[in-house]
Amino acid sequence: MKSRKNLITVLIAFVALPLICQSSLAGKQAVEKTVPDPVSFVTQHQGNFNGKNVRYTVTAGEIFLTNDQGEPTAAIWSTAYTKDEVESGRPVTFVFNGGPGSASVWLHMGLFGPRRVKVASEANADDGAAPYQLVPNPLSPLDITDLVFIDPVGTGFSRAIGKSKDEDFWGLIPDARSVAQFIRRWITIHQRWNSPRYIAGESFGTTRAATVADILSGDGQDVALNGLILISQALDYTGSTPAHDNLISYITYLPTMAATARYHGRAGKDQSLEDFIESAREFAFNEYAPALFKGSGLKNRERKRIAERLAHFTGLDEAYILHADLRVLSPRFRKELLRDKGLAVGRLDGRYLRDDIDDTAVRPESDAASDAITSAYTAGINLYLATELKVKIERPYRTSNRSLGGKWSWRPVLDSQRWEPSYVNVARRLSSALRRNGDLRVLVASGYYDFATPFFDAEFTLSRHGILPERIMMKYYEAGHMMYVHEPDLKKLAADIRIFLISHPARADKK
Repeated sequence: MKSRKNLITVLIAFVALPLICQSSLAGKQAVEKTVPDPVSFVTQHQGNFNGKNVRYTVTAGEIFLTNDQGEPTAAIWSTAYTKDEVESGRPVTFVFNGGPGSASVWLHMGLFGPRRVKVASEANADDGAAPYQLVPNPLSPLDITDLVFIDPVGTGFSRAIGKSKDEDFWGLIPDARSVAQFIRRWITIHQRWNSPRYIAGESFGTTRAATVADILSGDGQDVALNGLILISQALDYTGSTPAHDNLISYITYLPTMAATARYHGRAGKDQSLEDFIESAREFAFNEYAPALFKGSGLKNRERKRIAERLAHFTGLDEAYILHADLRVLSPRFRKELLRDKGLAVGRLDGRYLRDDIDDTAVRPESDAASDAITSAYTAGINLYLATELKVKIERPYRTSNRSLGGKWSWRPVLDSQRWEPSYVNVARRLSSALRRNGDLRVLVASGYYDFATPFFDAEFTLSRHGILPERIMMKYYEAGHMMYVHEPDLKKLAADIRIFLISHPARADKK
């Protein structure tokens, strides 16, 4: 009887084996089907940029990244603008924003692209509700460079594919490696290995830019860049992280506080903006910094004098400054400056104001500057992709992915290497890239009213870390983090970028 049961079991297993194999094969095929073919949408356009008529092709679509085994790992979405008439030596500029978690929409639709979203220039109104204005951008540098806007994994339409997941790319090094691989893939596909190449990044995008520039010089495929355009630089986070006990941040934020207090009529009324800022710089370095480093050893008479000077520059009450032990964090300044009017100052741009619900809070409830433009840019990019670029994709275009914030790894080294937490700092990567590539130049654009990446921090960062000062061009604007929303500074920044691209020594010497 037992022998008969064993025979039946064997027969059942024998019959079931093909079904199991078929099921396994079907499962394998199902896994393979999760990697679709890359999508691409190509349209033809023409426009007038800086007085020149340009016919160009827009390719909006995916390029697949692969691992060492050649397996697809990510589908990177980009929008590429290439001039139809082939020109020998025509540059290509790769553009991305920051976050981390931001798509390239801001620089795409605010500064570089052939169409831009129009918002209030003087920060006197928010963007409200639709309809919004999508207008031609004659200031786009498309007449002198091709443009490729990159959306890193988890932003825009970009995503992990195959066996990978989005989180695999959410870190300082993996993110930069994926963008570097995309750039190599793009110049290979489009046969642009001998074209001058530039990178333009904003905010965390400048952190990424410096890291990508360093990575591109290795991995057996050296891609030498001609220039970096760093808009609202964030290379060493020490000076852009307002936190208790971070003494450097009190110093680097002070000139921004002074500029903002002057803008709102609370300080510097008898001086020009430039003169008042210069006075704030000198005070910060020569008096404020030594006082902070003395700590409790500071004499009462000197403490009162420093408080008086801080009140002069910040427009805050001297008693408040003394109560804060001479250490006013920038979020508290933004809430305190106009507290008597029930208004809070913006973070991305101190020109913007917001009426918070809680007038007694320590810091603003949200960012007035971000609130004022986000809806317009989100609507603008979606409208533009669907109607003018004919993109048909069902999943949403993520202009900002907040879900990755808590999952992001700031490790500056591989997981296998030892590392202790510290402020993010990629400045030495830039220094290294400058030394390996004699043609590499850097344009740094900073807004006077930027509380995310203060302009004095840019000066402080770029004067250290072994960065070669003769390769750096510093420019300033009377707006904030996204200075191009202010129309006078949009024109000024576009002109500065144009000069940087046209007069680049690497191009002039090799003609």
